[in-house]
Amino acid sequence: MTTVLAGMSAAILALAPITNPIGALAGFAGLTAGNTPTAVRSQAWKTGFYVFAILAVFAISGSLIMRFFGFDLPSLQIAGGLVVAHSGFSMLENKRRATDEEAQHATTKADVSFSPMALPLIAGPGSIGVVIALAARDPSPAFHVGIVLGVLVASVVIAALLRYATPWIDKLGATGVGAIVRIMGFLILVIGVELVIHGIRSLQLF
Repeated sequence: MTTVLAGMSAAILALAPITNPIGALAGFAGLTAGNTPTAVRSQAWKTGFYVFAILAVFAISGSLIMRFFGFDLPSLQIAGGLVVAHSGFSMLENKRRATDEEAQHATTKADVSFSPMALPLIAGPGSIGVVIALAARDPSPAFHVGIVLGVLVASVVIAALLRYATPWIDKLGATGVGAIVRIMGFLILVIGVELVIHGIRSLQLF
């Protein structure tokens, strides 16, 4: 039990700053702006589920998966950075549909729960690298169980935050949300560029 608790606490403490729940909330609000409340709630819970699934899989068999496909963490960082940067640039453009189209097809807006929210914004290269590193620290099954439990706690907290805090951001109105969308778009673009740069630097160390 002590080993399980050690793995759980290590995962929670390591993932808290990497997943950046507050930043994820602002990004989620921007990416889901214009969605119906039902769609936003659904995507919030789905984001938490996807975050848990992605990180749990890599915690259990991350090194095996990466060896099987023949890629390394720097490649993952660069690819993830490009996806993040694309999402941020789209938010900066803040392209809007025609009014009639919004009214008739609001519920068909792209689901952002898996990409880019879960992967790579929350469960991105940094988070994946953390759980892989933690799993490599102690090969015991009990420690790995603790890591998975820690990932579960972090995922539930993130999903609850997206589910219950997003409406408060929406109360800012169209102008306020539009400003947040552009600000967060720029910040997400910067994060994407940073991931790419970090991946390139890591490649040079190989």
